[in-house]
Amino acid sequence: MSQPHTSFRDSVDRMFTHAARLMDLPPGLEEKIRVCNSTYTVRFGVRMRGAIHTFVGYRSVHSEHMEPVKGGIRYALSVNQDEVEALAALMTYKCALVEVPFGGSKGGLAIDPRQYSEDELERITRRFTYELSRRSLISPSQNVPAPDMGTGEREMAWMADAYKRLHPDDIDARGCVTGKPLSFGGIAGRVEATGRGVQYAIHEFFRHPEAMKAAGLTGGLDGKRVIVQGLGNVGFHAAQFLSDNDGCKIIAVAERDGSVVNEDGLNIADLQAHIRETGGVAGFAGATSYSQNSLGALELDCDILIPAAIEGVINAENADRISTRLIVEAANGPITAEGDAILKKRGIVIIPDMYANAGGVTVSYFEWVKNLTHIRFGRMERREQEARTNLLVNELERLSADKGLGWTLTKDFKDRYLKGASEIELVRSGLDDTMRGAFQSMAEIWYSDEKVEDLRTAAYVVSIRRIAQSYQAMGL
Repeated sequence: MSQPHTSFRDSVDRMFTHAARLMDLPPGLEEKIRVCNSTYTVRFGVRMRGAIHTFVGYRSVHSEHMEPVKGGIRYALSVNQDEVEALAALMTYKCALVEVPFGGSKGGLAIDPRQYSEDELERITRRFTYELSRRSLISPSQNVPAPDMGTGEREMAWMADAYKRLHPDDIDARGCVTGKPLSFGGIAGRVEATGRGVQYAIHEFFRHPEAMKAAGLTGGLDGKRVIVQGLGNVGFHAAQFLSDNDGCKIIAVAERDGSVVNEDGLNIADLQAHIRETGGVAGFAGATSYSQNSLGALELDCDILIPAAIEGVINAENADRISTRLIVEAANGPITAEGDAILKKRGIVIIPDMYANAGGVTVSYFEWVKNLTHIRFGRMERREQEARTNLLVNELERLSADKGLGWTLTKDFKDRYLKGASEIELVRSGLDDTMRGAFQSMAEIWYSDEKVEDLRTAAYVVSIRRIAQSYQAMGL
């Protein structure tokens, strides 16, 4: 008889406690950092389909050592108090790790959004926003939601508009949520942000010889065999960037209805189009094989495994059958505490979720700053940068002509060098810098402290230390 899995919340607490016990924290501070400050459960009714339907929603605030607190809103039948509290805790640690000045929060509605029309979802979302606003659980200065599973730009626009109607005098109202459409106060690069962050995390890992050696990997990313579980927003963008930009071969993709395999590499754009058209991966012409056993794809041999769907897919039952060198946790909590211990014992390196999927909250931070400043990034300086670089190029070419050197700069170089940075280029630059800095903070502890055996523990140590410093600075 199989043993019951540790819950997601228990896994997060166990991993936190393991790291905290390696540190010399003042009495009581470990517990203060670990516990969830508050969780609100709201039940509200919406009249539709000839009746009043009651919905259950949650918003959990884990830590207010920094404000506002930040965290997504998910729409899924699996949403419950334990889940949102675990996710809120991860947000606290994640923000501290990547040095984004937010505390951690999370929320959700226990609904299947596929069962409702667009008009019904809008009415539900607007009423949920009202319930959150009444309790100060949505506000640009206190609590800033974002998209998560089952939500996206559309839902964030509804929430922002509903909040503005409730607070017409708040000039910063659009900063009450992030992940909005670009036309409604969003920021270029937010949709791709988490997947792009996964790519940058892997890039930084491959820049560290010690990390590569620990994973038994050599060379660069070109030709590396990758498996992705979950081709939603995060999994799709990570797979697309790794295959199109870095030369990786996405040899397998697992989805709800099964998994598809092609050792020569799947065409990710074609596969996504097929999923949108048919609702699943079955019947995809670009695959050499298909299996209804979705999770079985996780056990195929590969260089990099990217679980990008739900919690707990790698656990005590299958961790000893995972056949990869490196796991990149694009999803939140895809590996349970028991699974983590087994993988660690087997020498499989894990880039932890609190780092690997931090691209979303990082770019959300950029969007929030944009909303508070009321100006697009690059608007003030872009043309001035172009004028300065153009001045330099013209002077170099003039000197060449005067001295009879006979050389000129190529058109391709001039076009690229003379072009001022756009908002999306600045966003990607800031994200890349954030992911590099966070990995280096983890790696420094991983390499130097013999008590820290893996990147996850290193990530927790960095986060806990920074949160502890914040609490101590405020007098706790």
